[in-house]
Amino acid sequence: MDDLRDKYIDLIANAADEAALEDLRVQAIGKKGEISLQMRELGRMTPEERQVAGPKLNALKDEIASALAAKKEALGDAALDERLRHEWLDVTLPTRPRREGTIHPISQVTEEVTAIFADMGFKVAEGPQIESDWFNFDALNIPGHHPARAEMDTFYTHRSEGDDRPPHVLRTHTSPVQIRAMQDQGAPIRIIAPGRVYRADYDMTHTPMFHQVEGLAIDKDISMANLKWVLEEFVKAFFEVDDVELRFRASHFPFTEPSAEVDIRCSWEGGTLKVGQGDDWLEVLGSGMVHPKVLEAGNIDPNAWQGFAFGLGIDRIAMLKYGIPDLRAFFDSDLRWLRHYGFSALDVPTLRGGLSS
Repeated sequence: MDDLRDKYIDLIANAADEAALEDLRVQAIGKKGEISLQMRELGRMTPEERQVAGPKLNALKDEIASALAAKKEALGDAALDERLRHEWLDVTLPTRPRREGTIHPISQVTEEVTAIFADMGFKVAEGPQIESDWFNFDALNIPGHHPARAEMDTFYTHRSEGDDRPPHVLRTHTSPVQIRAMQDQGAPIRIIAPGRVYRADYDMTHTPMFHQVEGLAIDKDISMANLKWVLEEFVKAFFEVDDVELRFRASHFPFTEPSAEVDIRCSWEGGTLKVGQGDDWLEVLGSGMVHPKVLEAGNIDPNAWQGFAFGLGIDRIAMLKYGIPDLRAFFDSDLRWLRHYGFSALDVPTLRGGLSS
């Protein structure tokens, strides 16, 4: 046993690599290794001989196994040291531009819109994307016969036959967030509600899933004049122009009364949109004074409070501001497109530093 120990301890100490070490392990304590064969001889010994030889063989096996493990760890450390000497990286070097991540235009424009309205005192409110039929339609004064409630326009969740519970939908706008915010916070309130919405439509300017931001302000003496000022300030800040002219056209939305579509004066000279100049008009959003029935659904007394609401498509204004021709490209997962239209991860929009600088 002493000879076996000295032999393998010496061989293990001089092993040059892990392959040689594995060969020694097989020779010593493998199934047909020398020490393993010695242990098989225990069965032929008398009980007295086994009491002497057994512990010694077990101790020898454990010692060899420990020596193998220690040598393997030492070889691994030596290999790592060698790699570290030859493979190194200066972490203070700038990153390669092609490996930098980019911010999607939707995320960028959402941050721009949030920064603008936050400067005017609006808080961000959020809500679920799967809404009850009541929050999505009834609470917003949308009658049962309205076309928006048809399955050809709205995505309804599946219900088992005989299920009489109210239906649920993928929200068609972020207006349900306004109802939830009114119920939770009461009045006065000033919020915007950006987020994903869903409608059954698909072409160059429509997709089944897109993004909206809606605004709501409720107080004692709010009027359409306040709405006009807020929208003017938003358009000037978002398109980064000094002056802008808005045109309000009478319209109808079930959740506002009176209601108005809002156009901005612009020019399409050379195929480029220029806001605040020219003789063309561009429709950008819908707005109006919150309908009394909507206030009641939000548990707010319409005799004591009034307010305005508005909504616009984030995807649409992103296309207008950054010259993106096809809405469907937003969802194509094309890295070439994203590198072209994307924004630096460090380009955080602020009113003072510039929204898209």
